[in-house]
Amino acid sequence: MVRKDWKTNKTIAQTATYLMLFFWAVLVLFPFYWMVLTSVKSYSAYNAEYIPKFYTLSPTLQNYVEAFTAVSLGRYLLNTALFTIVTTAVMMVVVVLAAFAFARLEFRGKNLLFFSFLSMMMIPNELVIITNFVTITNLDLRNSFLGLILPSVMSVFYIYLLKENFEQIPDSLYYAAKVDGTSDLKYLWKVMIPMSRPTLITILILKVIECWNSYVWPRLITDDAAYYLVSNGIQEIRENGFGRENIPAMMAAVVVICVPLVVLFLVFRKKVMAGVSRGGTKG
Repeated sequence: MVRKDWKTNKTIAQTATYLMLFFWAVLVLFPFYWMVLTSVKSYSAYNAEYIPKFYTLSPTLQNYVEAFTAVSLGRYLLNTALFTIVTTAVMMVVVVLAAFAFARLEFRGKNLLFFSFLSMMMIPNELVIITNFVTITNLDLRNSFLGLILPSVMSVFYIYLLKENFEQIPDSLYYAAKVDGTSDLKYLWKVMIPMSRPTLITILILKVIECWNSYVWPRLITDDAAYYLVSNGIQEIRENGFGRENIPAMMAAVVVICVPLVVLFLVFRKKVMAGVSRGGTKG
């Protein structure tokens, strides 16, 4: 009898859990559904809906055509891709080398320097942006890709995350490699990077998302449409493209901008989860 009641309670608990997860999934995914639905509605059909409808019987792709013809959405996407690829590549090199130095090398003042790095995470981002703006302006790098990229090639958080991961690799492997005459860079490339691949992929994906969604810094440092990223291009589209009232065309542009990130996350979601869980545990 007790066993039967236990099974009944377990079934009820599982059912309640799945219902809550289903409700939460609908709540999270509904804005994306509404965005895609609006993007395939014609401008006239959208304006004719006094009460919003959750479906459409006459979908159209005209809004997507306008998204690329009425404004320079293709250029914004190309600029963003260039900015994201270069920034992420340079940052990965900086983060890997810095994390390796803090995790494996011994030098005077290492702990003090690392704690100084960590203290930078407590500085408000607004103060950093002001300092970076003054520096980039003094270097005459406004309205340039170099000015966009330079302030984004270092991340204290990613260095910390990767350092914790590197420290989980047994010291005996490092000492054995040194006995065999292996250089530090070769050990890093042949041993530490392959063993830390999940965390590296996680950092890569998070940085790509960060660059793709970057808004404040590109908006501050560029006022030339030739260097606009997609986040800034959305505002340009709204002001000088479709107009504030053409919501379906705006939603089509937003869908085009969101698709690369959604696909990227779906492809590497298991690696992201594995990297975060591994980087947050020790032992």
